[in-house]
This record gives sequence, C-alpha cells and structure tokens, in this order.
Amino acid sequence: MSKITLLHNPRCSKSRQALQLLQDNNLQVDVVEYLKTPLSLAQLAELQKKLGLQDVRDMMRSKEDIYKELGLNDSAMTSEQLHAAIAEHPILLERPIAILGNQARIGRPPELVLELI
Repeated sequence: MSKITLLHNPRCSKSRQALQLLQDNNLQVDVVEYLKTPLSLAQLAELQKKLGLQDVRDMMRSKEDIYKELGLNDSAMTSEQLHAAIAEHPILLERPIAILGNQARIGRPPELVLELI
C-alpha cells in the first residue's frame, strides 16, 4: 500500500488521534504540518477534488476568527478567492486530512481517515 499523507496540526487533538489511528494500523504516514508548509493554490484545488467537495467552504474552519474577519461566508466569493484565503491563512484549512492516491478524507471524527484503507 502507498504512503498516506496526513495534513496535520500537532496541537490539535483530532489530528493527533487520526495520526495514531493510522500508525496503529501499521500504515506508512507522510506527515505534513500544513501550518508550517502551506498548500499552494493548485494543491488546494486538487485537494478539494480528492475530497469530492463542491464547495470549498466544506474544507474550511468557519469558526476561526480570520474566517469571519475576511467575510469568507459571502456567497459571492469564488472558489479561487477561498483557495487564496486558505493559502494565505492555512489555519483556515480543516484538519486533519488524510490523502491516499486520488482520494482524501477529513478526519472529523478521526476514524474517517481509515476509510482510505
């Protein structure tokens, strides 16, 4: 089996739980601390496809202060604008996200990452 990429925030308990679940299942995990290494616009668009989401907001943390400050709930905002906001403020990206091949899962709850195996 290929290595699973986990978009991870070590300060987040759900993210730590998802990592532990993957490791407990003897899976090889490539951990990407996305707050230190933000995703590019192209990577975010690809991630949205892998998650199977129509609306970028479904992979965003809408309760973050910056989400409200930037008015990201405005329905007039394009996907490109929302991707740009995540790229500039990676805290907006939901976590954790596990990626394997052409599929990805948001680990809310953490057990959802196991759907990739």
